[in-house]
Amino acid sequence: MYLIVGLGNPGRLYMHNRHNVGFHVVELLAKRHRLSFDHRKAKAQVASGYIGDADVTLAKPQTFMNLAGTSVAPLLRSLHLAPADLLVVYDDLDLPVGTLRLRPGGSAGGHHGMESIMGQLGSRDFARLRIGIGR
Repeated sequence: MYLIVGLGNPGRLYMHNRHNVGFHVVELLAKRHRLSFDHRKAKAQVASGYIGDADVTLAKPQTFMNLAGTSVAPLLRSLHLAPADLLVVYDDLDLPVGTLRLRPGGSAGGHHGMESIMGQLGSRDFARLRIGIGR
């Protein structure tokens, strides 16, 4: 099983904000694979099912982005998963619009949501997909 987390800020005010690109990606994945965010777990909206042969849980933390770790860490534990089973999708101001950068681990690069997740997990060893939104 894998956990794919899209970062964003909850609420109507932020719904179409470019910083919510992580939410948009997991929503598109859910739609494409006929999964629905029909329940909540660990302060997140959650959709579960299969993408191909992979058992996945998609999540949109309902904390503000800078506190994402307070949702992601308990969610990962409740699913009995290790950080290696996690992919976090989030925005990157320093990448040109539409540029994708997939990494197996690394630093937070100044992104407060990633700092929160790393701090709560006590690990930097999880995949991340950064999506360029430009300045």
